[in-house]
This record gives sequence, structure tokens and C-alpha cells, in this order.
Amino acid sequence: MSATKYKIDFMQYRNIAGGISLALVLASLVSLAWNQVEWGLDFTGGTLVEVAYENPVDPGDIRMELDKAGFSGHVVQYFGSERDILVRIPPQKNLSDRENATLGDEVLKALRQAAGDSVLLRRSEFVGPAVGEELTNQGGLGMLTALAAVMLYIAMRFQFKFAVGAVVALFHDVIIILGIFSLTRWDFDLTVLAALLAVIGYSLNDTIVVADRIRENFRKVRRGSSVDIINISLNQTLGRTMVTSLTTLLVLMALYFLGGELIRGFAEGLIIGVVVGTYSSIYIAANVLVLLNISKEDLAIPVKEGAEDPDMMG
Repeated sequence: MSATKYKIDFMQYRNIAGGISLALVLASLVSLAWNQVEWGLDFTGGTLVEVAYENPVDPGDIRMELDKAGFSGHVVQYFGSERDILVRIPPQKNLSDRENATLGDEVLKALRQAAGDSVLLRRSEFVGPAVGEELTNQGGLGMLTALAAVMLYIAMRFQFKFAVGAVVALFHDVIIILGIFSLTRWDFDLTVLAALLAVIGYSLNDTIVVADRIRENFRKVRRGSSVDIINISLNQTLGRTMVTSLTTLLVLMALYFLGGELIRGFAEGLIIGVVVGTYSSIYIAANVLVLLNISKEDLAIPVKEGAEDPDMMG
């Protein structure tokens, strides 16, 4: 089989794509070092208050009342029905630890001043910062473990250069997502962490499909440079990649607009991850293979002693 003409010369723009990716990763790292991320209640600790109203209420009105009362960083959402409200507030910087521990009473007082004594308290809980710190450490360890497992799997399944490309692509995806959350100051809670882990799985699956086709074509295509073979492989998998990405984005957009505030962070993280992951499976992983000088010799099938080399057979 000889190299065939491909429709899109992806690798022609690999230097431009690499420069853009490097700039985005550096900007994300600078933002993470300078601003970090806006940790949610799951990581920082704080107060959770569930209240019930006699009549349906708008969460936007409650947010305005809490703002007027001087509370910051609060999250207000429906919890079951339009009369049940869940309020989450991180520790307030202007209050002492003892005052933060009784923050639920102050929130209830502010809500009752606005709507009267008809506001019923269902529960009020305080989550200490020790729990948040434990979750932070466990979440970071989980992500590092996932990346290490990915590299080991691909190195065994394909070849070490493919493992490097896949891990670089995953690192690229995760850092850019974190950078966007850092720049926009969106809350980073456990649902966003779950989205990051889901992005790792999604991007890895996409990268493996492309890697499998690249390996297959390196063994089948007799003529053509490594760049040509990678271009052929990317064109052959492009349709599958785009259909998968677009159908996934349709579901995520529905979750974002209709799923409510509780899973909005999850949807935001996955939407960004699907877009960035699709891009990285085309440009980042393949770009790394070119930089590492992937060749047919790297992927040649070992010939057993006494067997004929398939490339020498007529």
C-alpha cells in the first residue's frame, strides 16, 4: 500500500498549533500560580443551609438579599422544588473561626428579615477546613495516579513515544481547563473535579483511536514520510472524531442550560474539555510523535527466528 492523497494537511500547521498550545498552557500556569482557582465549598469548608418557603421563590432574589447582608461567594439553588432552597457559603474572611461556625444562624436571620418568619430551617451544617484539605489532597493524588496509569497502559499497548504523546495531550487538556477556571473565577468543586477525570477518559479514548490508526498505517503504507502517514491517519479518523465530539457537546449543552446550578460546573468543565480534548488528539499527541521522530522501525512487527520478514515477501 502506498501513501494516498489526504484532504486536510493537518501537520502543515503543527508549528502554529504548537505555539498556540504552548502559549495557552503558559498563560494557564501563570494564572494558577497567581490566582489559583476559586475553590468551592467542598474544598474550603463552609456552611450549608437548607430552608423552605411557603410559596415559590426565585434564587436570584435570595442572592440579592444575601449580597445586601454582606455575604460573599454564596451559591443559591433549588433543592427538590421551587420552594426548597439550598444555600452554600464559604468561610467569610471578615469573620473569626467561631463566627464562621455559626454562619448558618446569620444566613437564616437575613433570609427571615427579607421574607418573614415563614422561612423554615430544614438543616444547617458546618464543614470544617480539615475536610476540605483532605479532599484537595485526595483529588490531586487521584489525578496524578490516573496520568501515571495512562502512560503505563499506552506504553504497553502501543509504544513509549505514543505514551509520551498521550500524557502530554492529557496534561495540556487539564492545565488549560484549570487555567480557564482560574481566569474566570468559576467555582471549582467536586463536580468540576469529576469533569476533569471524565475529560481524561474522553481525551484518552480519542487519542487511542488516532494512535491505533497511526500504528496500523505505519505498518501498511510502504511509501511516504512519517508526516504523510500521520496526516492520512488523522483524515481517516476525522469523521469519527467530529461526530463523537458534536453529539457529546449537544448533551452537555442541554445539561448546561437545563440542568440547573448544581451541575453547571460539571457541564462547563466537560464542554471545555471536549473541545480542547478533540483539538489535542489531532494536534498535540500527533505533534509529539513528529517531535520524537516516530518511524516505521519503531512500530515494526518483530520477526521470529526462522520466519520470513513480511516486508521482504513478494
